Parts: sequence; structure tokens; C-alpha cells
Amino acid sequence: MPAHKLNLSRFDFVSVQLAVLCAQSGNLTAAARACHLVLPAASRRIKDLEGAIGFQLFERHSRGLNVTPAGRVFMRHGLALLQEMEALSRELSDLQQGVIRHIQLCAGTGAISQFLPPLMAQYSQAHPEIQVDLEERVSEQVVLALRERRADIGVFVEGTNADGLEATFFRFDELVLIFPQGHALKGKQPIAFADTLDEQWISLSPGAALLQQQLSAAMSVGKRLRLRMQVNSFDAVSHMVSSGLGIALLPKAAAMPILKSMHLGWRPLQDAWAKRRLMVGIRKDADKDVKALRDFLVQPSRNAKAG
Repeated sequence: MPAHKLNLSRFDFVSVQLAVLCAQSGNLTAAARACHLVLPAASRRIKDLEGAIGFQLFERHSRGLNVTPAGRVFMRHGLALLQEMEALSRELSDLQQGVIRHIQLCAGTGAISQFLPPLMAQYSQAHPEIQVDLEERVSEQVVLALRERRADIGVFVEGTNADGLEATFFRFDELVLIFPQGHALKGKQPIAFADTLDEQWISLSPGAALLQQQLSAAMSVGKRLRLRMQVNSFDAVSHMVSSGLGIALLPKAAAMPILKSMHLGWRPLQDAWAKRRLMVGIRKDADKDVKALRDFLVQPSRNAKAG
């Protein structure tokens, strides 16, 4: 069957935005208002758009709009188009400010909370013509973003499958046990992770290297991790622990300021896997600007262990 061809001369971005807003809200009136269109003009644009693509995008009913399968496809790609146009506008604006290159950096929460902010500030001062755009992701998603070319450079925990990428050592960090003050596990001496597995746990969302390490360590001693809650940030983990909902592991340098403010206790782990290596990854075909940023981040003088 021949591929469906679009008449691009009948497309404009106002109509694309209108259709995306209709799909998101299910309401033509609200979408028209957001696009600064009167209702008859908005309705005509949707009909013209449907005629241009050869598919009905919406089913009209008394309470609003239902999105058709073609409408869902159009919304997904239309939203991507609008986001690309917004990125284009930002980069053109940045050119006026002297920024000639954007580098997309994805990193895990541990790297962001412990190491990256001062490094990015230093790099920006040394290279004002390059803007590093940072996105926080769990380690598996960092590697996936690199492979899918949604990121130029990434920071993730060693052990994440980075086949096909160039991975270079970045920093050490150390996982420590955190718990409410007065908890039965309190103490100053390192404790074996296996001795904590009768407790209920708070951890990060699926794909986080920290969670994968906990699950593997529990399995290696024939026990199950009693995972009660999964959240998206160290701060949220700490709030759950502070409320007495469970115990958790956090990188030590990231945890210390939080623990002091929330009056939580902490204890080191005996297990060798609690001392982790963070890696910087790039694709093998990375350009010179990306390699220069990688080299800046991994310079030996900047590889001090987190405090």
C-alpha cells in the first residue's frame, strides 16, 4: 500500500497548535481561546486540517470532542513539532545573546545533587558561547536518551548497560542508610544491608540504579526488598522516611544537608556495592564540543570524592 502523503502547503502551526489543544482539553472553545481565535474560525481550521490530512481527528458531541485514533497520532507528532519550533525559537534567541551551541546533558539525581551545579557554572563561565541544557533522569533513561540521540552526554551509575557508548569515570559516591531518629537500626558502625531487610523501604522510581542495586543485593541473600513506596527525588524519599514510613538509602553527600534539616539519622553500609562509581557517557560519534565537555567533567583535578 502506498504511503499516505500530506499536502504540506495546507498546514500552518496555528492549526497544529489548535488541534493539539483540542486533543488535550476535549473542548474546542477552550482551545480556540488559547489560540486567540473566535470559535467559527477555529472550527473551520479543524475542518480544513482534517481535509488536508485525509482523516477525521475528532468526533463531535454535545459535551465536547472525542479524539479519534488518527487524532491521537496527530497530537503526538503535532506536539513534537510544536516543541521543536519552540526549541528553534529559543536557540535563535540565544544566538542573539552569543550562544552558538546547545549541548543536551542528562544525569541522575545523585550526580546533579552532589557534583554538577558548580561544574556547569565553571564551564559556562569558560565557554559562554555554549549552553549546556540539563535534564534529570534515572540511569537507565540517561543511557537510553544517549542511544536515541535525545541527549549528547550523560552521567549515570556504573553497572548500567552502556554497550556502544564511551563511558569514562566521573566521581565516587557512597550510599548510606537513613532512618528516623531513635530507630532500632541506629548506630555508628557500618551495618550489612542484609540486616536491614526486615524493614519497610522507601526508594526511587523504576530504572534508578539505586533501586536496581537494592533489589539485586536483596536477591543475592535470598530475601525480598519490602518496598513500600517509590518516589522521584531524594527530597521526597527523605520526607517519607521522616514521616516514619520506612528506611532508605541515599548518596551520603546529597543526604547530609537533608538529614540535618529533617533531623534524621544515618549509618554507613558494610557492603562494597554501596561505594559507587559514576560515569560520563557519550556516543562514539560525538563531536568535538561534546568531547570537550566530557574531558572538562572528568579531569583528574575535579575528581575529588564527595564529602
